[in-house]
Amino acid sequence: MNMEQQDKPVKATEKKISRRTLLGGALATAILPVTSVFAKYIQVGVPAIPDPTKQPGPLPGKVGTRSPFESPVKKPSDISSRTPLQDLYSTITPSDLHFERHHAGVPSIDPNQYELLIHGMVERPMKFSLHDLKRFPSVTRTCFIECAGNFRTGKEDMTVQEILGLTSQSEWTGVMLSTLFRELGVDPKATWFLAEGGDAAVLTRSIPIRKAWDDAMIVYAQNGEAIRPEQGYPARLLLPGWEGNTNVKWLRRIEISDAPYFTREETSKYTYPVKDKIRMFSFEMDARSIITYPSFPQTIERGWIEIRGIAWSGRGKVVKVEVSTNAGKNWNEARLQDPILEKAHTYFRHLWHWDGSETEILSRVTDETGYTQPTLKQLIDARGKDIGGYHMNPVTAWRVKRDGNVVFKPENHK
Repeated sequence: MNMEQQDKPVKATEKKISRRTLLGGALATAILPVTSVFAKYIQVGVPAIPDPTKQPGPLPGKVGTRSPFESPVKKPSDISSRTPLQDLYSTITPSDLHFERHHAGVPSIDPNQYELLIHGMVERPMKFSLHDLKRFPSVTRTCFIECAGNFRTGKEDMTVQEILGLTSQSEWTGVMLSTLFRELGVDPKATWFLAEGGDAAVLTRSIPIRKAWDDAMIVYAQNGEAIRPEQGYPARLLLPGWEGNTNVKWLRRIEISDAPYFTREETSKYTYPVKDKIRMFSFEMDARSIITYPSFPQTIERGWIEIRGIAWSGRGKVVKVEVSTNAGKNWNEARLQDPILEKAHTYFRHLWHWDGSETEILSRVTDETGYTQPTLKQLIDARGKDIGGYHMNPVTAWRVKRDGNVVFKPENHK
């Protein structure tokens, strides 16, 4: 093609479109400019947009909802609900899909009546209203929260939601706890503080004060809006990377001390054995990962497939995720999606060409401390056969059958 041909205007059709055709009849079309590869413009006929008044959106003052064709839901039980991780497209969990765990229902707290008392080993005990908390310099960060009991196994027909649905990630906004502690004048000899919730169970946990000076927050907003009642409205404690039950919801009191309190929850529930000993104060969530696609009950076809999943660690950043497509015989490093944040879910991807043979696909993560996600056998070797139900982070596998169906590969640790 010579330059004269390139400069010659390109017509969409040799037959002219009449004004009557454009303006009348059932085949009325809109005329849109489309850029050609030579940066010239041609006019193309496209179907007219239906009358938007026939498909109204939310009325003024009403909150929009998801398309009726999209229906991700939390999987509820008597005391919790689980996030549908397999249905999410990024690491941020929509607020209404954030997992929830309670011990005595969800309280209804008037924000105008809310108060947070901080006392104990301080120079100036104080009460803070929600308005007071919002007057302090605010901080926003993205991190996950995970229940210490976040692992289930036992059946092939289990979804990611059922296996590991007790973790979610949000963008949280609030005030640093260290800011409040400086306002109060905390005694240098203090080493612990007690966090007490305003629910009917009055859940309490002992927290090392070093966490308060590090990155602990009192948050009142989640994903750009006030936190939901199930997440602790109007204010909760946020301890990035630490087990969910320490992130006390509906926070109403903090008492500062020089010793742990050994509350009911931490002596009877949130412990796990290490060999023949009981480890009492295990707070950080171990590094773990899981493939979210493909997973049960999805079906795949032969050819190129993008394996996708999430990885995280309570000790810092994810530095590497490896994927095996042959039952752990060989491992390939996956691509991590930016941004890679500290104590946050990190998205990973790996291209795989499936030849139609039956196999197993797995993932494992390594965090910035050098810790690598263990197999179930490695966990049992470290803790003993009576491993308990908390802080379980074994490598998990999906079995890909010849017909393309994907099922969970359960393992029994009893």
